[in-house]
Amino acid sequence: MDMPADTLPAQLQPTLDRLRDAWRRERPDARQRLDDLARLRDAFSAGRDDMLTAIAADFGHRSVHETLLSDAMTVTAEIDHLRGKLRGWMKPRRAGSGWRLWPARAQVRHEAVGVVGVMSPWNYPVNLALIPLVTAIAAGNHVYLKPSEHTPRTSAWLRELLANAFPADRVAVALGDAALGAQFSALPFDHLVFTGSTAVGRKVMAAAAPNLTPLTLELGGKSPAIVAADFPPAKAAARLATGKWLNSGQTCIAPDYVLVDHASRDALVAALREQATARYGDLKQASDLTRIINEGQYRRLRAHLDDARARGLEVIELVALDPVRAEAERLIAPTLVLEPGDDASVMQEELFGPILPIRSYRSLDEAIAWVEARDRPLALYPFSHDRATVEKILGRLLAGGVTVNDTLLHFAAGNLPFGGIGASGMGAYHGRAGFDAMTKAMPVLWQSRWAASDLLKPPYRGFVDRMVRLLAKG
Repeated sequence: MDMPADTLPAQLQPTLDRLRDAWRRERPDARQRLDDLARLRDAFSAGRDDMLTAIAADFGHRSVHETLLSDAMTVTAEIDHLRGKLRGWMKPRRAGSGWRLWPARAQVRHEAVGVVGVMSPWNYPVNLALIPLVTAIAAGNHVYLKPSEHTPRTSAWLRELLANAFPADRVAVALGDAALGAQFSALPFDHLVFTGSTAVGRKVMAAAAPNLTPLTLELGGKSPAIVAADFPPAKAAARLATGKWLNSGQTCIAPDYVLVDHASRDALVAALREQATARYGDLKQASDLTRIINEGQYRRLRAHLDDARARGLEVIELVALDPVRAEAERLIAPTLVLEPGDDASVMQEELFGPILPIRSYRSLDEAIAWVEARDRPLALYPFSHDRATVEKILGRLLAGGVTVNDTLLHFAAGNLPFGGIGASGMGAYHGRAGFDAMTKAMPVLWQSRWAASDLLKPPYRGFVDRMVRLLAKG
């Protein structure tokens, strides 16, 4: 695939103007939206092999099966969900107007807002670009996408895919570096969706503020898993391993650290070792182990491990890894860091890699208090078969989303909103939540031919006086 030239900064505003002018001339109706989604689905399926090649090239190596699950399945499932529900969501919803306004009637109409900007990251470069995009299309908007510069081949593939599926005045793609991304975020969109780090999310929010652009921010953070005393360590290890080591931990909702009952800690560590050995062996033929995306991310993760060792912490690499190969291929083995203190760097920032800190606790209240004292996470993973234990955790902790007794899966549930809170984000999308976020819930009151409001005017005497007092009394 030939790499297209980057978008020039001077092209950004004219492209947005073209998209908005086209939307104003002809807003997409239900048939247009359904046709657009169907056409994109067909093009996406036809281009799947090229997508797999592009993503693998950007990462250096990425498990084909993980790409199929995380970037292919999720997109087609979301398109199918949107197409199945769209006509129902578009219907005006009746709302009660109340007896004081009788006989007026009320409704809520979900109207498209115009042009939605989408800024997507590198870790799931197709999923996190196309799911917001197809949601915006379903909501009746036009879309301007800025994919990540860290996955240039995939970004080029996205541009070609969308150019083949949509007219240029309905969907456009801007390619470029972080500086172009900063200018993109300052455009006067009607809604802007950003997925990325909390630090960059703050910059995006500041750039959007002068335009009062509504935002959906999907950020990150340190998402905890809490393994209660009653939960089998072997089962917890299997499910934590999937959530943590998928995409080599480069997942915004991966379990970032584990709090485990002190009596179960050693059993959990042993079970995680067994999981790593079964999944990746000695890494000589580790075709299912995804590489770290680039040298900068690789060095950042190595620095975390160096810091842990310098502090005298127990660092356990769960599978053998040749150091020469690791350097050459940006490989980091699934690794545990036991009992890190708050001052250890692995507990200071989101890890976004296959490193898993494990801390033991003496009481559930201690574990809950530890999480409660920190920023609200994007995801929370309680592990317990005791309903009261889970309810206690859910009653005390607030997170963007929760999967109980497993990891990641709430992201794939089409009827659940996906989004963070506080430092982990604002707003939500997926399914109906995304449709609602990218439309305006416009209230409409229909007045009748005869209305009591015709009488509500001075002079307030006699019948009018009594009517006003009755309305105010309730």
